[in-house]
Amino acid sequence: MTTIRNNLHSVRERIASACKAAGRPVEEVTLLAVSKTFGPDAVREAADAGQAAFGENYIQEAVEKMALLGGLPLEWHCIGPIQSNKTRLVAGHFDWAHTVDRLKIAQRLAEQRPEGLPLLNVCVQVNIDGGASKSGVAPEEALALAREVAHLPRLRLRGLMTIPEPQPDFAAQKAVHQKARRLFDQLRDAGLALDTLSMGMTADLEAAIHAGSTMVRVGTAIFGGRAPKV
Repeated sequence: MTTIRNNLHSVRERIASACKAAGRPVEEVTLLAVSKTFGPDAVREAADAGQAAFGENYIQEAVEKMALLGGLPLEWHCIGPIQSNKTRLVAGHFDWAHTVDRLKIAQRLAEQRPEGLPLLNVCVQVNIDGGASKSGVAPEEALALAREVAHLPRLRLRGLMTIPEPQPDFAAQKAVHQKARRLFDQLRDAGLALDTLSMGMTADLEAAIHAGSTMVRVGTAIFGGRAPKV
């Protein structure tokens, strides 16, 4: 069994244990393997082990990787910042965009999504804890942005995505993630048909699942440590 296969098995066991502890069906949580900076061979190994959904931060790198893996039935998620000059690449190649935090970006994605592709699944990124270095719309502005995005053609608004600052323990992690869950519920109560709460990574996936995450983004625990991007 390869290292990546073993690692995937371990992460899936962590997810299953967290779901059991939280009283949730394991089917409610999707594992997104974050493959940024790792080459197509690593993605292929993970795919051979049954992983289908992959998250990428660096858009150009991801598109090149996709071209080399075109024969595999993979689902690609953009989880990195989206600048205006990269929206066409995201719209033309990805299945999901998790990091929409401005209406301008959403509008460009909608305009540039090719007609022959399915709707682009979109999450609004929220800076849930006010981290100074984090992207994302402020929680109090999330409803207005989500409503605008929901009415754009060629996009399907799925939910919210968060990347809170690291917390020292499970209780603190869970408290931050619960803020995102409450916001998610508020938006659904306001009439938005959301089904995705993208939160939780290698260090805090258990707390995120307890708080209601439906998609955890895990890289290091699957692929190992990363070399700095040059």
